[in-house]
Amino acid sequence: MDELSERNELTLYELTTKLVMKHNLAISRQAIAKHLSALEAAGLVNSKRKGKFRVLHFNKEPLLNLLKGWID
Repeated sequence: MDELSERNELTLYELTTKLVMKHNLAISRQAIAKHLSALEAAGLVNSKRKGKFRVLHFNKEPLLNLLKGWID
Protein backbone atom coordinates (compact mmCIF):
# COMPACT_ATOMS: atom_id res chain seq x y z
CA MET A 1 0.00 0.00 0.00
CA ASP A 2 2.92 2.34 0.65
CA GLU A 3 4.15 2.00 -2.92
CA LEU A 4 0.67 2.64 -4.31
CA SER A 5 0.11 5.65 -2.07
CA GLU A 6 3.34 7.31 -3.27
CA ARG A 7 2.15 7.54 -6.89
CA ASN A 8 -1.16 8.35 -8.48
CA GLU A 9 -1.24 5.05 -10.32
CA LEU A 10 0.92 2.00 -10.99
CA THR A 11 0.58 -0.95 -13.29
CA LEU A 12 0.86 -4.41 -11.82
CA TYR A 13 4.22 -4.76 -13.58
CA GLU A 14 5.52 -1.46 -12.11
CA LEU A 15 4.39 -2.45 -8.62
CA THR A 16 6.01 -5.88 -8.92
CA THR A 17 9.27 -4.32 -10.11
CA LYS A 18 9.29 -1.81 -7.23
CA LEU A 19 8.64 -4.50 -4.63
CA VAL A 20 11.31 -6.82 -5.98
CA MET A 21 13.99 -4.20 -6.64
CA LYS A 22 13.40 -1.64 -3.88
CA HIS A 23 12.41 -4.00 -1.08
CA ASN A 24 14.30 -7.09 -2.25
CA LEU A 25 11.18 -9.27 -2.05
CA ALA A 26 11.11 -12.67 -3.70
CA ILE A 27 7.49 -12.59 -4.83
CA SER A 28 5.83 -13.31 -8.15
CA ARG A 29 3.48 -11.05 -10.05
CA GLN A 30 0.75 -13.66 -9.53
CA ALA A 31 1.26 -13.58 -5.76
CA ILE A 32 1.07 -9.79 -5.75
CA ALA A 33 -2.11 -9.96 -7.84
CA LYS A 34 -3.62 -12.30 -5.25
CA HIS A 35 -2.80 -9.85 -2.42
CA LEU A 36 -4.19 -6.97 -4.50
CA SER A 37 -7.45 -8.87 -4.95
CA ALA A 38 -7.86 -8.97 -1.16
CA LEU A 39 -7.05 -5.25 -0.89
CA GLU A 40 -9.51 -4.52 -3.70
CA ALA A 41 -12.22 -6.54 -1.94
CA ALA A 42 -11.57 -4.42 1.17
CA GLY A 43 -11.96 -1.23 -0.90
CA LEU A 44 -8.35 -0.12 -0.37
CA VAL A 45 -7.26 -0.60 -3.98
CA ASN A 46 -9.09 0.15 -7.20
CA SER A 47 -8.00 -1.27 -10.52
CA LYS A 48 -9.02 -0.82 -14.12
CA ARG A 49 -7.80 -2.00 -17.49
CA LYS A 50 -5.97 0.45 -19.74
CA GLY A 51 -5.29 -1.42 -22.92
CA LYS A 52 -3.34 -4.51 -21.99
CA PHE A 53 -2.33 -3.19 -18.55
CA ARG A 54 -4.05 -3.36 -15.17
CA VAL A 55 -3.70 0.06 -13.54
CA LEU A 56 -3.88 0.24 -9.76
CA HIS A 57 -4.98 3.13 -7.55
CA PHE A 58 -4.75 3.39 -3.77
CA ASN A 59 -8.06 4.37 -2.15
CA LYS A 60 -7.40 6.08 1.17
CA GLU A 61 -11.05 6.85 1.99
CA PRO A 62 -11.74 3.64 3.97
CA LEU A 63 -8.68 4.32 6.14
CA LEU A 64 -9.62 7.97 6.64
CA ASN A 65 -13.12 6.94 7.72
CA LEU A 66 -11.67 4.40 10.13
CA LEU A 67 -9.31 6.94 11.66
CA LYS A 68 -12.07 9.51 11.92
CA GLY A 69 -14.18 7.00 13.84
CA TRP A 70 -11.34 6.33 16.27
CA ILE A 71 -10.60 10.01 16.82
CA ASP A 72 -14.21 11.16 17.22
